[in-house]
Amino acid sequence: QVQLVESGGGLVQAGGSLTLSCAASGRAFSTYAIGWFRQAPGKGREFLAATRWSGGPTDFADSVKGRFTISRDNAKNTVLLQMRSLKAEEAAVYYCAAAMRTGAGYEYWGHGPQVTVSS
Repeated sequence: QVQLVESGGGLVQAGGSLTLSCAASGRAFSTYAIGWFRQAPGKGREFLAATRWSGGPTDFADSVKGRFTISRDNAKNTVLLQMRSLKAEEAAVYYCAAAMRTGAGYEYWGHGPQVTVSS
């Protein structure tokens, strides 16, 4: 089991920046990758970014490429999602999720902080 707790959500003005944190516990050392997703009211869940727990290439959705950064702090079992130039339509609940092995999908999910972007 892996437990994920996100923090850092809140209110930001359009064009502003916000950093979300995902802290992993439990079998965090066995994690293959951490991904970030969001879901706005009435919409499906959208993939944003992912990083392997051990390092290596990162992956970003086209909609956030160049504006969002994902980084790891393995000593703290934490993954950060740094977001800048936020748009009003990016208001959503943001989730981090853990994949335990390649090709298996994301098995563990956090509860997600709300990010509100005011225009």
